[in-house]
Amino acid sequence: MPETLSCFKTYDIRGKLGEELNPDIAYRIGRAYGEYLQPKTVVLGADIRLSSEALKQALANGLMDAGANVLDLGLTGTEEVYFATFFLNVDGGIEITASHNPKNYNGMKLVRAGSQPISGDTGLHDIQRLAEANCFSPVRRRGTYQRHHLLPAYITHILSYIDTQQLTPLKLVVNAGNGAAGHVIDAIETQFKAEQIPVDFIKIHHEADGNFPNGVPNPLLPECRACTADAVKAHGADMGIAWDGDFDRCFLFDENGRFIEGYYIVGLLSEAFLKKQPGAKIIHDPRLTWNTIDIVTTHGGQSVQSKTGHAFMKERMRHEDAIYGGEMSAHHYFRHFAYCDSGMIPWLLVAELLCTTGKTLSALVDARIAAYPASGEINCQLTQPEATLRHVLDTYQSEAIETDFTDGISLSFSNWRFNLRLSNTEPVIRLNVESKADINLMQQKTAELLALLRSI
Repeated sequence: MPETLSCFKTYDIRGKLGEELNPDIAYRIGRAYGEYLQPKTVVLGADIRLSSEALKQALANGLMDAGANVLDLGLTGTEEVYFATFFLNVDGGIEITASHNPKNYNGMKLVRAGSQPISGDTGLHDIQRLAEANCFSPVRRRGTYQRHHLLPAYITHILSYIDTQQLTPLKLVVNAGNGAAGHVIDAIETQFKAEQIPVDFIKIHHEADGNFPNGVPNPLLPECRACTADAVKAHGADMGIAWDGDFDRCFLFDENGRFIEGYYIVGLLSEAFLKKQPGAKIIHDPRLTWNTIDIVTTHGGQSVQSKTGHAFMKERMRHEDAIYGGEMSAHHYFRHFAYCDSGMIPWLLVAELLCTTGKTLSALVDARIAAYPASGEINCQLTQPEATLRHVLDTYQSEAIETDFTDGISLSFSNWRFNLRLSNTEPVIRLNVESKADINLMQQKTAELLALLRSI
C-alpha cells in the first residue's frame, strides 16, 4: 500500500516538520511534480523558516531528477515566485512556505505555467498520488540548477500599479514580522529615494529571522497587532502595515493605530478599481459579503462570489477575467498580476489613495465599518466540527432568508448574517458575523453563536 502523505491539503501543501514533511517527502514531491507536468523549467523560492532551505534543495533535486531545470530565486515571498513564473514565461513555480503556521510547520504553494494555481481540483491530488506511490522511472536526463535574481523587475512591476509621482509626504510603519518582506521594503525604499518620493519608512521586526524572535508573523491574531499599533501611535505615522511570513497578505492600521479588518480594505480597493474601470467584475469570498456587494453595486460593478482559498479565488478571477478580488483574510488578487494575490500591491494602492484624496485611512473606512459592522474571524477548536456545522445549520436555517453552501454554511437574515466553515489547514471551525448598521445586534448574535458552538 502506498504511504499516505497528510501534508497535501485542499489547495496547497502544509504539514508538521518530521513525519508529515521532511526532505525525503520534498524530494518525492519534486519528482511527482516533474512527472505530472513534464516542465522544462521551474522557479523555486523559500521563506525564512529554518527548514525552508533544506526542503527547497531536496525539492530541487527531485525536480532535476525528473528532468526539469531549476531557477532558484533564494529568499522570497510567495508572490515573487508567482511573478517569476509569469514574467519569465516558465512552466511552473513552487514556494516553500507555511505562511502563518507555527514554527514546527512548513509547506509549499504550487503553480503551473502562467502562475495558474495547482489545487486539489487541478492536479494537486495527482501529484499527491505519484508522491505517495514513490515509484519513479530511472533518471534519464538530470536538469540543471541556477540561481536567479529577479528583485529589480519585480519591484518595477508592483510599483506600476500606482503613480509614484502622486505620493505626497507619508510616514509608514512597516512590520515584516521577521519574515520575508523586509528585502522588498528595502528595495522599494531605495527606489523611492532615487525618485525623491517623500515616503518615510519606520521599520520594526524588520530583519529576516526564522527563529521568529517576536512570534510567528500572523497579524490576523489580535496578540500580534500591538507592536504595529504602538509604533504607529509613537511615531505619529499615517498608516501601519504588517505582513505574514511569506507576505502574500498585508494588514493595515489607521493613523490612530487601529487595526482595519481586511474586509473593509476589499471594499476600499473595489471602489478604487471601479472608478478606473466601470462595470468590471470584483471577486469576493463568502465569509463577509454585504459591504463589498453594496460598494460594487453602487459603483456599477459586478460582484462574484468564490469559495475561500487562494487557489479557488485565482481560478475564479481567471474565469471571470475580474480586475480585482479580495478576501476578508487580507488576500488581494489582481488581473495584471496573473490573477494572483499580492501583499505589496494593496498597501501601495491605499498609500496612493491617502495622497490623492487627502483623507486619513480612518476617514476612508469609518462609514463602511459603521454600515456593516463585523465580528472578524473567530476560531474555535472543536472535537466534532462537521457535526457542529450540521447542528448550527439545523438550529438557524428555518429562520434564514437565504442559505448558501459555497464554503461551509452562510445564513442571511433580514439585518444580519453569518458564515461558519471548517479550516483547510487547521483543526478549527471559523465564524464570521456581520449586521446592517447595528453593532449591538452583531455582537449579540456573535455571542449567541459562540455559546452554541461551545455547548456542543
